[in-house]
Amino acid sequence: CARRGGRERGRKQGRGARHPPAPPRVAMSHVSTALQLMAQALGSLGAAAQEALAVVPERTGLPLLALPLAALAVYLLVAWLTAERIPELDVPMTQLEAAVSLPPPTKEERFQFRGRMPTNIIPCFDPSTLRTLGEVEVTSPKEVAAKVAKARVAQEEWQRSSFGQRRKFLKILLRYILDHQDDICRVSARDSGKPMVDANFGEVLVTCEKITWLLNEGERWLQPEARSKSGMMFYKKARVEYVPVGVMGAIVSWNYPFHNVFNPLLANIFAGNALVVKVGEYTAWSGSGYYARIIEKALAAAGAPADLVQIVPGYAETAKALINEVDKLVFVGSSPVGKLVMKQAAETLTPVVLELGGKDPFIVLQDAELAQVVPTAMRGAFQSSGQNCAGAERFFIHKSICDEFTKQVLAVTKTLRQGPPLDSVIDCGAMCMPNAAKSVQALIDDAVAKGAKVLIGGHLSDKEGQFYPPTIIIGITSDMKIAQEEVFGPVMAISTFETEDELVQMVNNCPYALGSNIFSGNQGKLRELSKRIQAGMAALNDFACTYMCQSLPFGGVKDSGFDRFAGIEGLRGCCHPKAVVEDAYPWLMKTYIPPPLQYPMGKNSFSFVKGLVRLFYEPGLLGRVKAVFGILTSMQK
Repeated sequence: CARRGGRERGRKQGRGARHPPAPPRVAMSHVSTALQLMAQALGSLGAAAQEALAVVPERTGLPLLALPLAALAVYLLVAWLTAERIPELDVPMTQLEAAVSLPPPTKEERFQFRGRMPTNIIPCFDPSTLRTLGEVEVTSPKEVAAKVAKARVAQEEWQRSSFGQRRKFLKILLRYILDHQDDICRVSARDSGKPMVDANFGEVLVTCEKITWLLNEGERWLQPEARSKSGMMFYKKARVEYVPVGVMGAIVSWNYPFHNVFNPLLANIFAGNALVVKVGEYTAWSGSGYYARIIEKALAAAGAPADLVQIVPGYAETAKALINEVDKLVFVGSSPVGKLVMKQAAETLTPVVLELGGKDPFIVLQDAELAQVVPTAMRGAFQSSGQNCAGAERFFIHKSICDEFTKQVLAVTKTLRQGPPLDSVIDCGAMCMPNAAKSVQALIDDAVAKGAKVLIGGHLSDKEGQFYPPTIIIGITSDMKIAQEEVFGPVMAISTFETEDELVQMVNNCPYALGSNIFSGNQGKLRELSKRIQAGMAALNDFACTYMCQSLPFGGVKDSGFDRFAGIEGLRGCCHPKAVVEDAYPWLMKTYIPPPLQYPMGKNSFSFVKGLVRLFYEPGLLGRVKAVFGILTSMQK
């Protein structure tokens, strides 16, 4: 019975998939145990029902409820017994990964950055304490080619998997992520320097949202889609089929080491692809360690090929080799590096998706509610120390409320706590990249030299570790570097405006156009202003909320890149769209070449084609009738 039930479930799973996986074998001991549990549960429910009915006075007629109560009990029991059992993963962790807190590093344990990274290994360290976490071996170009070849073999098998098996993989991951939020966030905090709360927002929450959307809607958007056909093709059926691209490559950034790996992983595995990921070199410890082991265990538990996902840590040479080998590439990183990726991809005509830098505007109109705006602005500027591709980098505040806005954000900023994220509760963590703080300082110095004023912060930190203090700077103008270049640090740069035309000119006078955020008490004004802002995304009366609607695409325009990941467009972007046309009624109508058009063609062939064109494209009925006579005449010549 258990085996037959497994087959039935297998047939029902994955509508449209070619070869559902074989049902798992069920050990007889497990079946026996399940039957014993069922018998015990039914006995307990029966006894409970008898006790309940015994205390009900007969004159009330309530014993008549015995049948529906029993039916409900049976239903609940059957639902419990037949519920899908999601395997629990046992993912080993190292001592450094599992440690909730660590003492300050000794001199021998402290990382020393000497200006250049070694070429054959990646030194890993905690940016908030500079504690050395270990080393990760760089993947050579030859090893990249070998890993892609393994992934390609695995993908040939996986593309035939059912959507049911793919959903199982996602459910296994979701179960593990929900149960191990502390571990995932702690490892991210140790590797990237962000607070635990920011890690949960940027690593766990958005990953769970993506999984849930794929489980609910993913199969729907990958099913063949019927399309309209022209009048001449009235006897045909037209559709688009979404065919997995094969091996997808991903070069991802370091700012969210968990989600930046799992984001392309989830969509591509669900679409039927293999994935080869070059993790960010500044977070290779987590990306090629604990997070890679989660993927390995989840693939095994779902019955997927072990080589379906490959991790290739490394530097530029590793990235070049990956671009040359894969069928399509997603790049998440800076605009200058994105141009290099595109140049390399041109040599092999590898299609690329570029999600590049951003300087998202945070616009506050005069009728906005500051009680909502101020806490949101603080999150937009200082979450993960400003190291967000869709972070708020340019604050445009209406002149009439700018003083009050500045007063309120300054008061909150003075209370922010900064330090190692795992030692105590903090608000701002560290800068992940070495020398990143110096880059931020250069932008601040340039702005001050051109007339801007620092209200708080604005100087290199004297803390041990890679920190830059939360900074508010006012009087920003478009000629300052900080208005044009990506900061990627904990800086709130404030400009003022008086008219909407002035605002639009200031906002659009920037090479980046990823996201945008606008606040106003007038919903109609929000919509109209949003249409004038150059950006790939718009959050109205909120900040960066489009990413929490996983049905929406993510990406920008101008120097922020092109194409999209996430949403329907991103999921279908994991596939080649294949146009298919077939006979709608093969038993009734097929395409035969008319005699006038068969080789060798006669003198009447051109007249025949002209008649066909008029028959199907003349707007009036009379013209089409004339066309019929013309066709008949040409066939008689």
